[in-house]
Amino acid sequence: MHQASESLEEKRSMDQKSVDEKVVEATSISSVDFRHGDEALKLIDAEKAVKFSEEYNLKLRRKLDKMIPPLCAAVYFTQYLDKTSLNYASVMGFPITGQHYNLVSMAFYLGFLAFEFPTTYFAQKTRVAKYLGANVIIWGILLMLHSVGMCESCVAPILILIISMFYKKNEQARRISWFYFMNGLTHIFGGFVAFGVSHYDGRRLAPWKIIYILLGALAIVVGICVMIWLPDSPVHATGLTKEERIAALERVRDGQGGTENKELKTYQMKEALLDIRTWLIILTSLLTSIPNGGISNFSNLIIKSFGYTSKQTLILSTPGGAVAALTTLFCGWYADRKNERAIPVIFALLPTILGAALLIGFNNTGQKGVLLFAIYLSNSFGTALSTVYAYLASNTSGHTKRSTISALTLVAFSVGNIVGTEIFQPKDAPGYIPGKIAIMILLSVQLGVSLLLRWINVRLNKKKIAAVEDMKRKKGWTDEDVQRERNKHAFADLTDKEWVIFQFVHTHPMVTNMLSFNRNPYFLYTA
Repeated sequence: MHQASESLEEKRSMDQKSVDEKVVEATSISSVDFRHGDEALKLIDAEKAVKFSEEYNLKLRRKLDKMIPPLCAAVYFTQYLDKTSLNYASVMGFPITGQHYNLVSMAFYLGFLAFEFPTTYFAQKTRVAKYLGANVIIWGILLMLHSVGMCESCVAPILILIISMFYKKNEQARRISWFYFMNGLTHIFGGFVAFGVSHYDGRRLAPWKIIYILLGALAIVVGICVMIWLPDSPVHATGLTKEERIAALERVRDGQGGTENKELKTYQMKEALLDIRTWLIILTSLLTSIPNGGISNFSNLIIKSFGYTSKQTLILSTPGGAVAALTTLFCGWYADRKNERAIPVIFALLPTILGAALLIGFNNTGQKGVLLFAIYLSNSFGTALSTVYAYLASNTSGHTKRSTISALTLVAFSVGNIVGTEIFQPKDAPGYIPGKIAIMILLSVQLGVSLLLRWINVRLNKKKIAAVEDMKRKKGWTDEDVQRERNKHAFADLTDKEWVIFQFVHTHPMVTNMLSFNRNPYFLYTA
């Protein structure tokens, strides 16, 4: 076991060691250079936690809920609506068809992919909400020129970061589901808007061009609102009093996730790359995003192939949005209620697997009702990404590490969507059977990946709990002593691997019996 005099740099040299060795050895970080700590240390004392009453914290949370989730939801609503504008345009006289349409679908994600790492770096060096707002305004302008991928690449990482800075771990999945819920609403809203616009005869401007102008203008308005009202962090939340900002930081101190840090720490990047769970998250994002790239761009063409007109297609696409929205809300609620992340992913995948099977089995039968039901079911899988975002917010500490994993996850998202735009080939129209089979296989594999990820977190939790108990025995510490150490290091910008008391939340019986989720001396990974 390392001595208390060991420096932090010596601790970082353990990057090459296995996870199990680090869990055992990283048990006494008692010397931390707080000059490299969190932005939160500008407002609060690292050593001494300030206690606020439960009534005060509930009142503060209600205030945060009025300030943060609505703006996050507006951003995500605008992003997804803009991103699926091509889907509406495809049945509104859009002049590009066939393989060229696939390439246009791909173009968005190429911009997303190219800018994901640069935008993560810029976001860490700037005020994140202001950077987000500026990107939203720019993408609104670019949308009118139909080129939005570059500016949208910062959305998910920044929204995840903001939620993780303001909310406890057992509150994060639900709040993330609130803004991801907008994906479903966009299907409904966008379908009705496109239906209305489609009745215009196009004498002055083609209907599909009107869609881009309307949605681009909406994005500009949302971007201005974000720049004015969305807080960058609890430290810089101008909508809160100083006391409320301190209380907001104290609310999340127990979570050990920290808030923000402007220093780019290469050892945290390295740790992220050496963590097997990072690559499993990347894999699950990829497996979800390939179907997304196909369905989000081709679902209206598939519905039209059932024998409907363009106008009927725009209206009939809207119930799929309700399925997506309700699935997202349920999985977000379940994830926080049960302190789970992997199981909600499975809930989201199963209906889509069933839907794809029905689309294959009933192809060319003319049974429109069954085929529509199947395409509506296929909208559930997107919720898996919402749960992945909640996983990132809950299970990663260290600002650079979290930003790195978020960026890699969004790279997987963009790569998957690029591949997805090619799974529905023009030669396979109108049935697109190979694409539907691919969706079934990919999501079935993802079921196994999700269960593997959960098993790893459960295993890590057991090892970390054992390591903390061993530390308590050797040092003669009580639970109160451990809690004191947690408070002291909460905003030191340590990673979940550096600091043994940072552990992973799940509902394994061992943990349920030992600990209370809201007040315990451990940080647990969410399974």
